[in-house]
Amino acid sequence: MLHIRVSTPAAAALVAVALLLTTGGPVSEVTSTRPVAPVAQTQAAPAATTGSAYRATHLYFGTGRHNGEPPITDEQFMKFVADVITPRFPSGLTIQQGRGQWRDRTGSINREISYELTVLYPEREARTHDPEIEYIRRLYCSMYGLESVGRADVKAQADF
Repeated sequence: MLHIRVSTPAAAALVAVALLLTTGGPVSEVTSTRPVAPVAQTQAAPAATTGSAYRATHLYFGTGRHNGEPPITDEQFMKFVADVITPRFPSGLTIQQGRGQWRDRTGSINREISYELTVLYPEREARTHDPEIEYIRRLYCSMYGLESVGRADVKAQADF
């Protein structure tokens, strides 16, 4: 069991984080030699209600194709965004490129360049946008012979 004594609570936190990163696991105990004084409460903490009710939809687009077809290029994907997605979400969107993997219906693990697209829209517009999002998913799959475009919807508070 590892015990470490440091002089301040901040140092204790830094040591715990450093040990977590270097050992890859939790630290059994890191303590401070100075007592921590209670924090006086003068005001109630503000509620986390900044902004309005929004929905964040995340779509996960793979680029690997089957049957020996070449991967979908960055240019092809960005053209799809410009021609298909932007007209449906002209107020804005975010795209991040990454490396993804998933198991296809044959059981193979596919590793590929992928794109995460995020669109934010008012929660009250969710029913309006749902068919558009599903259209985008189906069209991408049919254009490039893919099995799926992943989707995750998250309720959010947003302000612009």
